[in-house]
Amino acid sequence: MSSTQDIINRLKKRSEAEKQKKTKDNGDLKTESLGGNLPKSKDGLTIYPSFNKMNLNKELLKGIYSIGYEKPSLVQSKAIVPIISGKDIIIQQQSGTGKTATFTIAMLQVLYGLSTFNKKKSEGLQALVISPTRELAIQINGVIENLGTYLKVDSFCLTGLTNNKTASAKASTEKKIKLDLKALESADIVSGTPGKIVDCLKRNQISLDNLKMIILDEADELLDEHLGFKKQIYEIFSKINIKTQVLILSATMSTNILEVSKKIMNWDNHIKILTKKKEISLDVIKQYKIDLKENWKVNTLSDILNTVSYQQAVIFVNNVKKCDSLYKFLNKQKFSIVSIHSKLSQLERIEQMNKFRNGTYKILVTTDIWARGIDVQQINLVVNYDLPTIIENYIHRIGRSGRFGRLGNAINFVTDEDANQLSKIEKYYKIEIPDMPSGI
Repeated sequence: MSSTQDIINRLKKRSEAEKQKKTKDNGDLKTESLGGNLPKSKDGLTIYPSFNKMNLNKELLKGIYSIGYEKPSLVQSKAIVPIISGKDIIIQQQSGTGKTATFTIAMLQVLYGLSTFNKKKSEGLQALVISPTRELAIQINGVIENLGTYLKVDSFCLTGLTNNKTASAKASTEKKIKLDLKALESADIVSGTPGKIVDCLKRNQISLDNLKMIILDEADELLDEHLGFKKQIYEIFSKINIKTQVLILSATMSTNILEVSKKIMNWDNHIKILTKKKEISLDVIKQYKIDLKENWKVNTLSDILNTVSYQQAVIFVNNVKKCDSLYKFLNKQKFSIVSIHSKLSQLERIEQMNKFRNGTYKILVTTDIWARGIDVQQINLVVNYDLPTIIENYIHRIGRSGRFGRLGNAINFVTDEDANQLSKIEKYYKIEIPDMPSGI
């Protein structure tokens, strides 16, 4: 039987089981009743103005407040409680609005929120978060660990089986893999990439038999027809049980992706929180362009980095060769800079990202490998040294600044050859990008 048919059969069984229910279980009734006198959004969802009103576990609340969250973002205020109540959900919101914390808080409440929770070894994996890149999977696992600090969360980052934190640097690869497999076996939550997850399924290193929740982050990449993940996602979904709750999240979501979602979600019990295309562009990010020739770019960038005020900056290029050459040039100019691209090893990419994230270096030059989902709060300047070849990546790139409503600047270098692509970007997002003024 094909993976697609397995998914269809699962959804049919789940839909039939839910239709036969005469009443919701006590947990759902308690959750739904919370929104009694609270305001409603235009799409009919209750808005919870504080985390305290969501009836979350006290230890989870402690984790939320300990990392600096004061009140929910709009998507968090609308989506966390419905997820806890068991609904499948599609969330399409622009970068920097708190999507990762949305599903993480809900997931931790579902898995650890009840004081009676006592994991048995036989229960196995409870939640699976799938991301298109190693960097994003690692970041999400970090968010899970931070928000779940006081819940004793048992999570594992599945991007390879030789990166165990507990193993010494001198430990053999074989020993590291054994330690990782032991940690993987005991994990309640796994954050990983599709290829590694499928590989572990084939080796019987993980089981999805008792999975409560599966989350697709940056779903437009995971479900795209041309990027190679879609077959793996279908294979994973063919292994999950009929009760598994499905969450789909992305900053952009095409009609095609919504159609694919119908094949992997329970369409009879789902909600959508979508941003209209005309609302996608971020008001807090000031966008500018500079018309120039290709051979002027390097010196123009140097001038910008010497004159524009910023806390941290990201410079996007379209290929590895240019990433390396630009890094070398700016490093010689004594700029505080690191670089990340696909040709670096996983360990090198993690090390570079940590140096940038903790503020040791102020500038990152990178390819689109870093365009999605990565959250560094201090970034307030993005330079598109090359315009993105994929229009949808424009919003992902500039979304690295302006996180959670903070002000940011995005500067686009535009050559004569780029004029048509810039026009397409402006038309797609219904914006007009002005020339960069002096003194920004």
